Amino acid sequence: MATFISVPLKKSSEVDLVKPLSKFVTASYPAGDEQSEYLRAVEELNKLRKSALGRPLDKHESSLEILLRYYDQLCSIEPKFPFCENQLCLTFTWKDAFDKGSLFGGSVKLSLASLGYEKTCVLFNCAALASQIATEQNIDNDECLKAAAKYYQLASGAFSHIKDTVLSALSREPTMDICPETVGTLSTIMLAQAQEVFFLKATSDRMKDAVIAKLANQAADFYGEAFKQCQYKDNLPKYFYFQEVLPVLAAKHCIMQANAELHQSILAKQKKRFGEEIARLQHAAELVKTVASRYDEYVSVKDLTDKINRALTAAKKDNDFIYHDRVPEVKDLEHIGKAALVKATAITPPLSQKFTDLFEKMVPMAVQQSMGIYGQRKADTVNRLVGMMREATNLCNGVLASLNLPAALEDLSGDSIPQSIAEKSRSIVGQGGLQNIEKLIRDLPELLTRNREILDESLKMLDDEETTDNELRSKFNQRWNRTPSGDLYKPLRAEGTNFRNVLDKAVQADQVVRDRYNAQCDMIALLCKPENELNGAIPSANPTRTLQGSEVVNVLRSLLAQLDEVKKEREMLEGEIKAVTFDMSTAFLKALAQDGAINEEQLSLSQLDQSYGSYNHKVSASLSKQEELLGQVQTSHQEFSSLKQSNNEANQREEVLKKLASAHDSYVEICNNLREGTKFYNDLTEILLKFQNKCSDIVFARKTERDELLKELQQSIAREPSAPSFNVPAYQSTPAAPALAPGPTPAPRTVFAQQPQQVQQQPQQKPQPPSRPPPPSFTPQAASAGAPTPTGPPTSNPPPAAPPSQAQGPPYPTYQGYQGFYQMPMGYNPYAYGQYNMPYMPYQAAPGQGGFPGAPPAGQPYPGYPQQPPQQQPYYPQQ
Repeated sequence: MATFISVPLKKSSEVDLVKPLSKFVTASYPAGDEQSEYLRAVEELNKLRKSALGRPLDKHESSLEILLRYYDQLCSIEPKFPFCENQLCLTFTWKDAFDKGSLFGGSVKLSLASLGYEKTCVLFNCAALASQIATEQNIDNDECLKAAAKYYQLASGAFSHIKDTVLSALSREPTMDICPETVGTLSTIMLAQAQEVFFLKATSDRMKDAVIAKLANQAADFYGEAFKQCQYKDNLPKYFYFQEVLPVLAAKHCIMQANAELHQSILAKQKKRFGEEIARLQHAAELVKTVASRYDEYVSVKDLTDKINRALTAAKKDNDFIYHDRVPEVKDLEHIGKAALVKATAITPPLSQKFTDLFEKMVPMAVQQSMGIYGQRKADTVNRLVGMMREATNLCNGVLASLNLPAALEDLSGDSIPQSIAEKSRSIVGQGGLQNIEKLIRDLPELLTRNREILDESLKMLDDEETTDNELRSKFNQRWNRTPSGDLYKPLRAEGTNFRNVLDKAVQADQVVRDRYNAQCDMIALLCKPENELNGAIPSANPTRTLQGSEVVNVLRSLLAQLDEVKKEREMLEGEIKAVTFDMSTAFLKALAQDGAINEEQLSLSQLDQSYGSYNHKVSASLSKQEELLGQVQTSHQEFSSLKQSNNEANQREEVLKKLASAHDSYVEICNNLREGTKFYNDLTEILLKFQNKCSDIVFARKTERDELLKELQQSIAREPSAPSFNVPAYQSTPAAPALAPGPTPAPRTVFAQQPQQVQQQPQQKPQPPSRPPPPSFTPQAASAGAPTPTGPPTSNPPPAAPPSQAQGPPYPTYQGYQGFYQMPMGYNPYAYGQYNMPYMPYQAAPGQGGFPGAPPAGQPYPGYPQQPPQQQPYYPQQ
């Protein structure tokens, strides 16, 4: 009796996980132990996929464990790698589990760049293998029954999980085997089989008949629901798998209902309801009789039939001779209760008991993205504080240069080089002078050109692939059903536009630096000359030695010393600000674990305020102190200027000294700007190379997907019918044999495609053939016993067949639309006319009768044959 249903596995094409995942790891993590560990994990993941999908699997728990481990690992890495079409693009190809292919092409398959698709298909295989393992269990063993129930419930839960998630996991219409209707039906079938296993366990344990009856009734309800889902889904009957499953489900529904009635009848007998006992046994006998007559090739019910018949015979005998209890109608019987002891196993990874995450130390992508945004916020904070201090220092240097300080205090002799100017000259010469700046300026265009070439090449790859995609889309129209490249590349093109804008701004910044250098070039060249030449280029003035010991000079020197101290403090403060570090990954991981999401802005701003709040106050205090000191310097300088002897020579000398001081400051700033520009271009080169790799990867993945889709389309086109229909004489056409109808069956003839108009025109185009006698009527052996044998000439249509004696569908309950059973007539042959071993009856002409009857009117079939349908098409293999 125990015939269980299993599900075939899906087959996958080989996928190289090592190259794309290793490239992502290398690009995302610095070289070191961490990167090496992740690269080893990528290798292990690739081996795990090959073990799970790259070889035939035994129907054993160890094989299922490998599949579950791979599924758990996919669930683990999904949040840690950016699997999508425009980032980490991996294309997975899977074949339909139930489609066996056709003569002209392979089986139906689907290729998608989606990890969710891979997870769905792997989970399908987990469920399918679990069903196969459960089916292989020995139902006579108690432990095997427990294992079978466990695996059927796991399979039901996996199929149910796919039903709820497949449409959200895929960006395209799934293949039929994983569509919600199919997996929903499979889930119900697995649940019904698990319930049947519990019924078998209860029967073997000799539990109470009331409990066994409820278990069997619930199993019958599950099987009935699965049968109804198979019957009413338009797409499921297309699979040969469901055509085989359908009679098994109908048989199991009847068997479980019969068992429920059998055990409920025992309960009725115990309660001395002998009429109810007989009614239930009679109903059970009808159910098993239906199974035996219709589904005997699928399920054997001989033992159950014997058991029910023995009980029914004994019950009738006792009731006839002793109890004389009234036998009620089946519809008047009390409904048997239901007891569902099974439920679909919830799919909550990890499913494997031996699972170990290969990428346990790698943080999820949500945390990585939050870390990236936090890093940008931190960089903005540091740049703001450092920029404020540098801007204040430049302002201080500019004010002092405009006042010719401290050179004015050192130039009281009027004819020697001030000490500060001499130090500035030596500093510029030590840094390389003009040659250093000119070399840095010459390097910038080369770096810029390199970056532009990388960006242009990256975008050209996208343009070329998009052009090819558009051409194929216009060629195949609706058949080219993949995501348009124009839509897929929008994020990448936006990123490329951003890079181009950055380069344009960098070009503007380079020009500003060049203009500034050109403006200060002469004075910087003067500072690079030897001291004697520099001294000769500075005009002399009358001595002002009388000011050397004045109070104003001492005050100015004190103020300048305080300003120098402020600048040194800023340098130290800048180093401290840049050295601040805080690992936000712990905070982000904690938030992700607690809330399932990360409020990056709130966490980042809170931490930045905590880390840099004190530095904000220190920077503000430094700026305030500088502003106060500069005000005092300007006041004291006015007094100093009034005490100095003013003449043209002194003014010219002071003007030159101011320009030299300003040239030194400009030199330092220009060098810093050029070094920053060089570093910017070099850093941008690395970023653009990553962008180029990203574009290259997605273009390669799209090319692979394109080739796969082209191959599928070519196979699909090859499977389409290409032979044209052609006209055939009407006398060569005959209707198809009535489908599975009992009674006299005329000999079938070859049927060709024809149009009604063509049938009418045919006799005008061809000469009329000679008429022929009709074939004799005969009664196959399978006709009902006692039916009269036709002796007269056949009529235009065969007589209606008598209804079969057995039931036409599951008697309890009967589902609307279930096709009834028809007896196959003996002697039926679906092949061409003339293969029956039945000779024609000899034609005996009566006296005075013509040799042959006249030909039929044009367009009408010969008498004695059923009417030809108006139009039939030839059969071609369909896709």
